Amino acid sequence: MGKLYMTTTIVDRKNAVKYTKLYKEMNQAVTFVALGAGTARGDMLDYLGLEATEKTVIFSVQEEEDWQALKDALRHKLQIDAPGGGIAFIVPLSSIGGKKTLQFLLAKDEYQKEEESVLKETAHDLIVVIANRGYIETVMDAARAAGAYGGTVIQAKGTGMEHAEKFMGVSLAAEKEIIFIVTRTEQKNSIMKAVMEQVGTKSKAQAIVFSLPVTDTAGLRLVED
Repeated sequence: MGKLYMTTTIVDRKNAVKYTKLYKEMNQAVTFVALGAGTARGDMLDYLGLEATEKTVIFSVQEEEDWQALKDALRHKLQIDAPGGGIAFIVPLSSIGGKKTLQFLLAKDEYQKEEESVLKETAHDLIVVIANRGYIETVMDAARAAGAYGGTVIQAKGTGMEHAEKFMGVSLAAEKEIIFIVTRTEQKNSIMKAVMEQVGTKSKAQAIVFSLPVTDTAGLRLVED
């Protein structure tokens, strides 16, 4: 126990039900499901004999041992390694916005924390805010006031809310907006704190927040200047 990861799974939309069902069977209680689309060029699709496909993107947070079990199930039960099967990958979390957020994401009471890795020395972090739909500007107002420059939003639907509600003590809406904010590491804590205090779990936005280490960046010249 100890290491936490955000798992991202990207599959053809027609196969999404099989994957979300497997996640539930593997006790990945809380997941966030969003829609996506493949971006391969038309000539490449023609060359490979493929058609452009709509995608489903599944996000979840889990411990290392749970990821190992899930990876085996994805390979052996759903043949994710087969051509066109999809992709799943993990990114280590660098911090979590409070104990209730941790309990919510893992859908469990206890968690044994491990020492932070060398990734805490990275220059940037990705802050992920998951909030009820309709509160983007409220979240971004709080983040900007603490130094954030902007964010990217995707629409998603949460599953397993009934398992996680007991940790939050409130009824949770399934319709979510996920906001990605890239920031300098030294600004991360103040931004996360502002979001937690102004639009956190006790507000109507019911936002939860965590961060991921960013090991390299491109296109952040304005931030650096």
